[in-house]
Amino acid sequence: MKGVIKEDHISTNNFELLIIGLPPITPISVSGLEDELQTVQLPDRTNVSGGNRGPSEFDVAIPMHHTIERAAMELWYLEGQDPVSPTYKKPGTLIFKKISGAIGASFTLLGAFVKKRALPDAEMEGEGEMATVTYTISVDDHLPI
Repeated sequence: MKGVIKEDHISTNNFELLIIGLPPITPISVSGLEDELQTVQLPDRTNVSGGNRGPSEFDVAIPMHHTIERAAMELWYLEGQDPVSPTYKKPGTLIFKKISGAIGASFTLLGAFVKKRALPDAEMEGEGEMATVTYTISVDDHLPI
């Protein structure tokens, strides 16, 4: 691979998730964000593009002991509950950095909101691994910058 892959690659463990109206959050993981064309199956069993892309979603894991970040995520989650706040959908940016620290790729998130919250499993076994809260974020659209 040496000489084939260019230097200063984009790292999967150096990223930022910025949501307008929220304090800086430190997710320990952000799941892959998929983008898919809506398709239609024809009678001859072939697929064709419907021309539109649907909404997407991704999971964000926040350390449970990061109280301020978790409180911000909880308030955002509450905004989407009845009575739904007019500001529950927020724009944001997902930034992937290069090994050098420079920005390698960025994606604008439009119409993002917390769709689901999952608490961690609890068990007496193990070495006391860090507890995380996982939030599922729905986005209307995400675009490369």
